[in-house]
Amino acid sequence: MNNDDAGTFLESAQDAQTEGTSLGSPIRRGFSSKSVDICIYAFLIICSLTIIIPFYNMLLISVADYADALSGGVYLWPKSFTLENYSRIFSDSKLVNSIWISVRNVVTGTVMSLVITVFAAYALFRKNVPFRRVMFYFCIFTMYFGGGLIPWYLVLKSLGFVDNVWVMTVPNILSTFNMILLRNFFMSIPESLEESARLDGAGEFVTMWQIIVPVSAPIMATIALFYAVSYWNEWWNAMLFIQNQKLVPLALLLRRIVIENSMVLGNAMANAKRSSLVKVHTRSIQMATITVATFPILCVYPFLQKYFTKGIMLGSIKA
Repeated sequence: MNNDDAGTFLESAQDAQTEGTSLGSPIRRGFSSKSVDICIYAFLIICSLTIIIPFYNMLLISVADYADALSGGVYLWPKSFTLENYSRIFSDSKLVNSIWISVRNVVTGTVMSLVITVFAAYALFRKNVPFRRVMFYFCIFTMYFGGGLIPWYLVLKSLGFVDNVWVMTVPNILSTFNMILLRNFFMSIPESLEESARLDGAGEFVTMWQIIVPVSAPIMATIALFYAVSYWNEWWNAMLFIQNQKLVPLALLLRRIVIENSMVLGNAMANAKRSSLVKVHTRSIQMATITVATFPILCVYPFLQKYFTKGIMLGSIKA
């Protein structure tokens, strides 16, 4: 067999192998490849368990009676079941009011933050806006440098935010990170959409709200989730500025119950606990309160999860 015949034979063998692969013939995988897959799946399962087990244990303790909660330990299966802990925390008007304050912050804060983020991202996205790159760099600067806690506190105090419910939403109304994600997504939208809107006589405002924003549904849902979680977990500004107990959000009340280990839920729960024949353990009350604070986010996340990864990837296309 000469060199030409050998070259022809090798090309025929490669073509046959390519055709067999393209027709869907199974590719044999070695033991090392399968071992790597097993290790990856085992690692992911362990990571999942480290996340799921604490929540599961928290839920079991929240429905445990006084004797089981007093015994302590890690719960792997329910030893008892009672809703007395939840009835106690919802019987206190202070906790119910704090839930309402947190819900109000989430709704109003998320809506206002989305509107302002859209305006800011669209202004920095438009090429005809003067000094847009300079303004963008100023926004980047705020991500790394701040004025300090004391000047920030004095400014907000001078603006009348002490004992003001808006202190939990207005100071954090714009996130530079979320604005950059939305701006980068706007930059990935084909210019033909804007040109067609211009030909139909649409102005800047109509183009933004009727063309750009509807196309940006995945990244908008992702940013809305970021803002909602941030406002639901807000406690720092409330701790510094809120002295009126009627304006305390759920996150701050939860911090006082769990971290400071002080039952500050009011007289209703204390009186009910003294007059009731059913004993309630403090740890069960703490776990029930954490469950109540975590449950709304767990309910919202599955509906936005399909947009979450897609929105992050699309928002990071361009820098």
